Amino acid sequence: MTTAAHFTAALRDRQRLIGYWSLLDSPVAAERLARLGYDYLAFDAQHGLFGYQGLLNNLIATDTRGSTAVGMVRVEANDPTCIGRALDAGATAVIVPLVDTARDAADAVAAVRYPPHGRRSYGPMRAQLRIGPAPADTHEQTAVLAMIETADGLANVEEICATPGLDGVYVGPSDLRLAIGGKTSTDPDVAEEFEQALTRIRKAAEAAGIAAGIHNGDGASAARRLAEGFTFASVAADVVHLQQVAAAHLDAAREEGRK
Repeated sequence: MTTAAHFTAALRDRQRLIGYWSLLDSPVAAERLARLGYDYLAFDAQHGLFGYQGLLNNLIATDTRGSTAVGMVRVEANDPTCIGRALDAGATAVIVPLVDTARDAADAVAAVRYPPHGRRSYGPMRAQLRIGPAPADTHEQTAVLAMIETADGLANVEEICATPGLDGVYVGPSDLRLAIGGKTSTDPDVAEEFEQALTRIRKAAEAAGIAAGIHNGDGASAARRLAEGFTFASVAADVVHLQQVAAAHLDAAREEGRK
């Protein structure tokens, strides 16, 4: 079984998976992260700093010798071209943003599957070296995840989760908190409503038998969400963690100098 096939089977089986989220276009960093033990590296083509060449280079780097991770991409939009290019470049899974309805989810599934099950255009380019290349094998090894991050997406989450061919849902907590009335993406005044929304999403995914994932700022938060019943969790993100660690070292150096 290939790494892609193993990952997708585990995702569909609702096994616990942990990934790392990348905003920076740095293949050298991706090579190092891929060897740490994460199950996936997620490259953010929606809000991250990736052009297509950068996305391709980072997916190649993820397949470094000793890698434990597959490459996942949050695509720019629920669009067949965006989704197809990410898959052709070698993504094992795509996260599709701003899914509001079951129809949106069905469109995302169709963009991932070849005819007669969908409308993905055949031209796997790099992907044919490691995923597929036969359509049936590609379908077995490739996953599609719908983001739940809007008021409509939350209202329709049960129908979205029941979409045939959808492998899982993924919570965007910042947008979701705003969608339920938060003044900021971390507004504590809507904490209760936010937790209720997460419970509803988890239960909808469980009832449908699909994976439920969530974005997290750190490993401790990821552990908490997995303990609650989410089946996969991302630790985010390289640009933030780089700043945090650099600032901590600077503070330590200055403190040492004052002694």
